[in-house]
Amino acid sequence: MEEVSVPRNDPYASMRNVEFRYFLVIRFATIFALAMQFAIIEWKVYILTRDPLNLGLIGLAEFIPAFCLALFAGNIVDKKEKRGMVLKCLLGYVFVGTGLFLLTWDDVMRGVPQSWVLFMIYFLVCCGGIIRAFVSPSNFSLLGLLVPRELYVNATTWSTSAWQIGAIAGPALGGLCIAAFGVHWSMLLVLGCILLALFCILQIKRKPVHYKEMGETVKERLTKGLKFVWDTKVLLNAMTLDMFAVLFGGSVAMITIYANDILKVGPEGFGALRAAPAIGAFLTMMALAYRPIVTKPGIKLLAAVFGFGLCIIVFGISKNFILSMAALFGSGMLDGISVIIRQTILQLKTPDDMRGRVSSVSSIFVGSSNELGSFESGVAARIIGPVGSVVFGGCMTLGIVITTYIISPAMRKLDLKA
Repeated sequence: MEEVSVPRNDPYASMRNVEFRYFLVIRFATIFALAMQFAIIEWKVYILTRDPLNLGLIGLAEFIPAFCLALFAGNIVDKKEKRGMVLKCLLGYVFVGTGLFLLTWDDVMRGVPQSWVLFMIYFLVCCGGIIRAFVSPSNFSLLGLLVPRELYVNATTWSTSAWQIGAIAGPALGGLCIAAFGVHWSMLLVLGCILLALFCILQIKRKPVHYKEMGETVKERLTKGLKFVWDTKVLLNAMTLDMFAVLFGGSVAMITIYANDILKVGPEGFGALRAAPAIGAFLTMMALAYRPIVTKPGIKLLAAVFGFGLCIIVFGISKNFILSMAALFGSGMLDGISVIIRQTILQLKTPDDMRGRVSSVSSIFVGSSNELGSFESGVAARIIGPVGSVVFGGCMTLGIVITTYIISPAMRKLDLKA
């Protein structure tokens, strides 16, 4: 690991590490590409079928393999060299992106039945879910090897912010690209971003492996991360809170329907709606880089998720485009705060030799809930309509925050300085 001096109150301390800067580009470019790809596929599938349930099935196709392989992937990542694992994951995403690029090419798919096109889309999304089971713990573990421990809070803030902005800016630009270039050529930008990440990972040196063989059985190795999270109550509470908030409060899957059928703003409006949370997340990044959250982080995490739920409810009932934009802007700011606090807790509490497994548990709790939340929103929209689905999810988020506040003294008393 590169030696660095650590100036006090320097918001760019971790950024002075060259490899960490390459890592930030990888984080941003990868999630930007994947989020943009997901949004484009959502648009394509909804235009083909006009059925909200099919939007939910996209999330389910990614959730199932990511969830089922999470513990296995974490064990593999802990035993392998981390830079090499990220490289292999990116090569896998190049395969998936190329497949989706061809599937959205009318000249290639002319004459192919729509049912086969949908099946192949779901298959490639499923392949992406398999890769994601490995890429999340690989990235998390690699970050811990790039900067010294005293820079974890600063590095996590930048890393999480890069991820958060990419996750929301990708779909936003996806909507604008659909309007300007169409679905097929928008997929080319996705491939370009993945290739950029591939170039950057090659600029990072191989890292030492901290895993030590302790004569454990396969079952013990696979479940050690679960046991660690269960015994570390503040981690368990933070993951559980975020999991249910994302599961019920995620309105992303419904933005396509709102843009098309409720607000009637088309692909341009779809892109703008997706961009609103990105702007909020960017402002969060800038603010927290200069003023990191170290006092009463547990209370602030609960407050941020509560405010996120309120924003989702406002978005759900709004029939005004500007109000809907404002609600999504607020949700982006508040979601950015909650993610940064949770990721900081995760970095500070996790031993080096267990980073892959603990991160995999986190992906079970939080990462997979994005896709499962999309499926839940699709099913709820089929039963009670898209507006009812979004409002119900926001109300559930508020109830979960209140419950967590009551039953979790560890969260209320959390102190990152300690």
